[in-house]
Amino acid sequence: MTNPQTPITKPEDRNEWKFGFTPQAEIWNGRLAQIGFLAALLIELFSGQGLLHFWGLM
Repeated sequence: MTNPQTPITKPEDRNEWKFGFTPQAEIWNGRLAQIGFLAALLIELFSGQGLLHFWGLM
């Protein structure tokens, strides 16, 4: 019987661009979310305003 949570054994497969609910897609989703969160924090830090105020939405 195989384990459904078998780790990815080839490191090059981790960065492969795949669609759907795959471990690779979740890795990319996490990376892009971290970049977006950092961008929002930097906007608030350098502008002195919240993100919505910076964009003129509030």
